[in-house]
Amino acid sequence: MKSKAAQKLQDLHYFGEFGGVNPSISDSSTYTFLSAKTMFDTFEGNTEGCYLYSRHSSPSNLYLGEALAALEQTESANVYASGMGAITAVIMQLCNANDHIVTSRTIYGGTYALMKNFLPKFNINSSFVDITKLEAVTAAITPKTKMIYCEAVSNPLLEIADITALAQLAKQHNIPLVVDNTFSPLSINPASLGADIVIHSLTKFINGTSDCVAGVVCGTTDFCLSLKDVNDGAGMLFGSTLDSLRAASILKNMRTLHIRIKKHSENTHYLANKFEADGLKVVYPGLASHPGHETMLKQLNPEYGFGGMMTLDVGSLDKANALMELMQQENLGYLAVSLGFYKTLFSAPGTSTSSEIPIEEQKEMGLTDGLIRFSIGLDHDIEHTYNAMKSCMLKLGILDSSTVTA
Repeated sequence: MKSKAAQKLQDLHYFGEFGGVNPSISDSSTYTFLSAKTMFDTFEGNTEGCYLYSRHSSPSNLYLGEALAALEQTESANVYASGMGAITAVIMQLCNANDHIVTSRTIYGGTYALMKNFLPKFNINSSFVDITKLEAVTAAITPKTKMIYCEAVSNPLLEIADITALAQLAKQHNIPLVVDNTFSPLSINPASLGADIVIHSLTKFINGTSDCVAGVVCGTTDFCLSLKDVNDGAGMLFGSTLDSLRAASILKNMRTLHIRIKKHSENTHYLANKFEADGLKVVYPGLASHPGHETMLKQLNPEYGFGGMMTLDVGSLDKANALMELMQQENLGYLAVSLGFYKTLFSAPGTSTSSEIPIEEQKEMGLTDGLIRFSIGLDHDIEHTYNAMKSCMLKLGILDSSTVTA
């Protein structure tokens, strides 16, 4: 079935204050009221169309929230100053002291550090399991479990969560399924597969220009309002509010998301096929060799492809570092963390974005020293990019000229 998310985004139609084709930016921290009673009612949450204070809400943030709710096909969405701001707000809204979380063992390093090192200060503990094994998830659930947390496509190993099966399990235990969909916007729609809450780091593919940090929580109207409650809303009280100028910028960039995701996926699929044929150890959900390929196919919006992320294992950290440095010298991309940029970004996650995970746990989950995580860019001539990358690998002895494809 074709995804309707891009059309829903296209159908959003806002006018600026003076008839501009972009909505006006609300460049104010606080808002006036014509009567004291209206101010009181707004504090109580009993008014619509009134703005109180930008930490609570602003017109620019609401416009962006509407677009993100349309993207993920949820009732509502709240935007935050970072992906971690969004994740933290959700967890602290749903969990109290002595509660428990069942989470994937392969998740973004910052999320792992939050759950492993920080939340235990509040007696909130987490079980890290292989999210692809439903029996392991089931066994980890206790009477104190308040959520199942996973990434649709995991960072950095690109494991694929069976969202439909996890959602059914969560419903059996009357707990929410929270899915971070940062790696797969448009390609996967977790809410339509049964997820209760969908999170993104907007910093990545959704914004697409590596010029801001932002996050979003997509869910029911009631849950999003609870996050903004002035008395006990984690989003409101933690203060992780997105700036209105950045919200306006991200909203404009979202208009091209459907075009960009198709190109990211097309380019990455091409490179993954080529390098696998050359004998490299490639992980990409679009390859039949990927353990989660069939699961991905089952929940994929095929017009947007398998995403813009892949990994290569080149054997050792020294080789990985040498290759990344040479590719940067050859203008093939940037040795940098993050993803979703128009140029290719590459990093060795074991020493960067997943460095919060202890070495012994990295080895246990299959995060090797030689693993390079690639966010493939919007290159116009991907065959030229392949040949240039291959030349770098031949120069460093990562590939053998006698075995590579022509």
